[in-house]
Amino acid sequence: MVSKSPEVRTLTDATLPLEAEANPLEGTRGRVLEELAGGPKTARDLARTLGIQESAARGHLDRLEDRGWVVPSFRREGVGRPRKRYALTALGQEQFPKKYDLMVDAIVDGLLAHEGEGYVSAVLAEAGERVAKAVAHDLLPAKTVEAKARQLVMLLNRLGFRSRVERTPDGRLRVVRTNCVFRQSALAHPFLLCDVFDKHLTEALLGEVGVDLEDSIGRGGLRCSHLIPLA
Repeated sequence: MVSKSPEVRTLTDATLPLEAEANPLEGTRGRVLEELAGGPKTARDLARTLGIQESAARGHLDRLEDRGWVVPSFRREGVGRPRKRYALTALGQEQFPKKYDLMVDAIVDGLLAHEGEGYVSAVLAEAGERVAKAVAHDLLPAKTVEAKARQLVMLLNRLGFRSRVERTPDGRLRVVRTNCVFRQSALAHPFLLCDVFDKHLTEALLGEVGVDLEDSIGRGGLRCSHLIPLA
């Protein structure tokens, strides 16, 4: 007999904004970003470099501007009307690959070697709480546990997690994440990143303690899930 997994009811499925393109650096729009990484350019500059129509270049720039990845400015060069140039914003620059995990792993390994796991655990616990304060500084406290869980999902997705909250058959709430923003570091240091940093981050964002880590991507799971205690 095949056993069925307990039924859960999804309360909300919060998705990340601007997720239509899996890789923003693919295709012509990615080439536009690559060119702008070298400095501000006009639509005409891009059209010439990429071998496309100027109208097509403007279309790509308009969509990138809508996403907040580029910003236009006008600059007068000699006689005539000012030329409209586009430059990458900080958000646009973030679309390029980053290897933060290498730096994080090097720092954690160094601290472990010199100070020990107890010290590193305390540092990461405090770091989780600091990140929570930075993300949630503009929100009013939620009153009910369910409202807190919904707010938690929204805040986690601000950080890049793909989150949702479910209600289990016994009435508890489960917060599920299918993306880990520090996956490589979590795989290298699952206790420190999952049981310490992530747990303190989750509890600080939720405003509740005693959250139970059921599963984590850092420990080889397909998702991270936390059970929120009954009120």
